[in-house]
Amino acid sequence: MQQDLDRRKLKDRRKSPTPAWSFYTFFGRRRGPRRKSDQERGGNTDRYSTTVFVLLVFILGLSILDSIFTMVIIDLGGKEANPFVRSVIELHGDRFWIWKFVIVSCSLILLCLHRAFRLIRAIVIAISSIYLLIILYQIFLIATLRTPAR
Repeated sequence: MQQDLDRRKLKDRRKSPTPAWSFYTFFGRRRGPRRKSDQERGGNTDRYSTTVFVLLVFILGLSILDSIFTMVIIDLGGKEANPFVRSVIELHGDRFWIWKFVIVSCSLILLCLHRAFRLIRAIVIAISSIYLLIILYQIFLIATLRTPAR
């Protein structure tokens, strides 16, 4: 009888916090904190919601469109307004989009891992809104630069 009790003793999983990146990230059951106090504090959960995934992929897609439209605008005679991106374009030419893709992707991974915090949700919504406005402005610029001056 004592041997059966010894075999059933497992390491207490509650002694260490849930890691941000683990097997349970994709196959876990917990989508969010159960207690109201835990929901207010935020934290990591096993799985991420579809909404967060769609928003982060949307931001990544807008970032890629931003890079493409930036190259089109430069080819049409426009200039990059961001001095930091302009210096990267001067250093790497048309391959600046690789640098931008890596930076944005790493940032989105960090946002995804910390998505349970309220501030992060607001940041994700703000970033997607700003990128959408930038894309709309770039479409306007491309249309303006393509039309011949009279």
